Amino acid sequence: MKMLIITAVKAFEDKVKNAFVENQISSYSYNSVIGFRDSSKEAVGTNWYGTELNKVESLMYYVMTSDEKAENLFKTIEEINRNCSIQSKVHIAISSIEKHN
Repeated sequence: MKMLIITAVKAFEDKVKNAFVENQISSYSYNSVIGFRDSSKEAVGTNWYGTELNKVESLMYYVMTSDEKAENLFKTIEEINRNCSIQSKVHIAISSIEKHN
């Protein structure tokens, strides 16, 4: 059993949910979060936000699923990121679950 945590800007909501459907993941939780990035250490020319402190509407998903579905979803998320035309990406972390009920 694996626990997946996925974060993405709100614009990716449909893509993430479609990835769940594609990988036969029908149970998950999600909530709105504010993504934050401190760009104060970056040169102005490389900071496309134009400000030092950046907040963006994001979503965080929680999924408990089989090892196989977790791996397949990871590959799907990687594919989404490869084909993405914007700078932001979908982030996924997978962790093993020792016990669950």
